[in-house]
This record gives sequence, structure tokens and C-alpha cells, in this order.
Amino acid sequence: MSKICELTGKRPIKGSVIWRSGKSKKSGGIGTHVTAITKRRFMPNLQRVKALVDGEVRYIRVTANAIKKGLVTKAPKRTWKKAEAKA
Repeated sequence: MSKICELTGKRPIKGSVIWRSGKSKKSGGIGTHVTAITKRRFMPNLQRVKALVDGEVRYIRVTANAIKKGLVTKAPKRTWKKAEAKA
């Protein structure tokens, strides 16, 4: 399953972690130096939400940001009861 928001299209983006060593000049050292740069990915905060899409209720994967903005119309609560099981 892809990590892409179905409403906003947000997807993972590339970034890097910068490793530094040494003591800062402010703290009395000779300064920090970059020793390594490793790649990483920033993932979107995806949530699985039951929503109304084109008049039907289905689960969609959207970012928490889209939910906060009100882009998702949540599905109404079920009011009908399931048919009783016949024995």
C-alpha cells in the first residue's frame, strides 16, 4: 500500500541526517564538524478514515493535516441493526 494521501497527494519526501562531532565554539570548543550525512525519508502522517466519497461510504487513507482542515466528510453513524442470526 503506497504512502500517499488520497486527497492532498502528499507523499514521502527525501531528506538527510547530519552527524556532527566536536564541541561548539560557544561552549569553549574549537567548533563542530560534519562527519557524515545519511539519507532518510519523511513520511506523511496517514490515517485510515471512514468517509463519504461520491455518495458511498468507504475507507480512505488521508493525512492528519487534511482531516484537521476539514477536507474529509466523515461517514454518518449507522442507525440500523443487523438482521438476527437464524439458528
